[in-house]
Amino acid sequence: MLPSNKYNFKNNIIGGFTAAVIALPLGLAFGVASGMGASAGINGAIILGFIAALFSGTPTQISGPTGPMTVIIASTIITLHNDIRLIATTILLAGILQIVFGVSRIGQFVKYIPYPVVSGFMSGIGVIIIVLQINPFFGVPSEASVIQIFSSLAQNIANINWDSAGISIATLLIMFFTPRKIAQIIPSPLIALFCLTPLSIYLGLDVQTIGEIPQKLPDIITPAISLESYQQIIVLGFTLAVLGSIDTLLTSVVADSITHTKHKPNKELIAQGLGNSVCGLFGAVPGAGATMRTVINIKSGGTNKISGITHSVVIFLVVVFFTPIAEKIPMALLAGILIKVGIDIIDYRFIRVWKSSPGHDLAVMLVVFFVTVFIDLITAVGVGIILSSLLIVYRITRETQITLVNEPLNSLSDDLGSSTRILSINGVFFFGSSIAFERNVNETLDIKRFVIDISNIPFMDLTAIFTLKDIILRLKESNIDIIIVAKKREKIQLLKFNKTGVFDDIRFLENIQQL
Repeated sequence: MLPSNKYNFKNNIIGGFTAAVIALPLGLAFGVASGMGASAGINGAIILGFIAALFSGTPTQISGPTGPMTVIIASTIITLHNDIRLIATTILLAGILQIVFGVSRIGQFVKYIPYPVVSGFMSGIGVIIIVLQINPFFGVPSEASVIQIFSSLAQNIANINWDSAGISIATLLIMFFTPRKIAQIIPSPLIALFCLTPLSIYLGLDVQTIGEIPQKLPDIITPAISLESYQQIIVLGFTLAVLGSIDTLLTSVVADSITHTKHKPNKELIAQGLGNSVCGLFGAVPGAGATMRTVINIKSGGTNKISGITHSVVIFLVVVFFTPIAEKIPMALLAGILIKVGIDIIDYRFIRVWKSSPGHDLAVMLVVFFVTVFIDLITAVGVGIILSSLLIVYRITRETQITLVNEPLNSLSDDLGSSTRILSINGVFFFGSSIAFERNVNETLDIKRFVIDISNIPFMDLTAIFTLKDIILRLKESNIDIIIVAKKREKIQLLKFNKTGVFDDIRFLENIQQL
């Protein structure tokens, strides 16, 4: 029996309010970590949270700034030299691309990205978030890159601000050791926020705070682009769009598993694209579906988009009425929250099974991880997908069996049995196996008839077809009779490429027993 509409409405309000409690400190933290400022993080939570919920394809999804998206925005700010108009253009492009993804109905294909790539990427982002918070943890000026932070680590430890370190350590203790029963009522980030901010003010600790947060609606930013930056904007926008889509749809899958429902991936991507596009126009931090906030929303009673809209409205009201308090939140407190977020993002599921995982999957995961941490996220995505694709090609090629019967076939009924050879392919006939196919043909002895058996292949690609045509032409020059054993589908496919008449005088059989 389904609960009443009144009960649903009440639970969705409670779910949205609880999600907002979690989203508030995270929005502030992600805004600061991105380099766009605390208000940009909060505005991202409000704008994306409202629009994505309104048009959502996952009713219980809570959207807002996330760790992975924040890391890329931080990289975007550095790449585009903190030019807010170019940054806005990049975020706007990312949103438009997500809408294109949804309209093109490619949302369902995100699940085909190899898991080791996603694992290495997410773990790398988790480590980046942790490392980037080391300096705020110590209360020293922040650095822009992981390598810079590591290179100045000894100096920063020597100059540590113990007030900041104390706040960060206290935050982590609260985040890790708050009893679950209490955390289900009051989330641990909020406990840290409400306990440590007043304590810092009361004790007059020497810590850096968030600073001024505007209490007005953000101004609209006019997008801009230049000849010098358009390539960077396109690459960064595409990276944001892809990562935001993956992050969102993975969260949608988690929501489905809890609620036993089925989300609409393409509709969800359009909703996310609309939200991120508006974020770009208002200079807000873009985001995606947030797993932790979505799960908390569901566990608190959220069942439909009312909860997501409520989450956004609650954050907006907090900004309007409680900004003076938020401005005094210590940066070290946000650093502690983000370190816990980074720890949670790391993919422990893969780490637990790394010893028993296939070697090639582990290699892909490690390569993507180290490229993500020490080079850049854009390169990591490309390297991971390319490396995974090459390894898949290698594995499929190894599984394809190419057998050459290079002995006289005296069992045949006609007088050419002693001069007939058969080359059989069992497996995928594609660019990876076409080289081995050609090599086997070159090993044939002096013959008069050559049988090519492709009746046991699931499919063949264009490279295989062209290789087959080239071999047939070469065999014809030696006056060798050619027979192709193929299913009707492969025969039709070959004859489509018969404009030069290569297959005109070739006999096709449906099975090898017809010889």
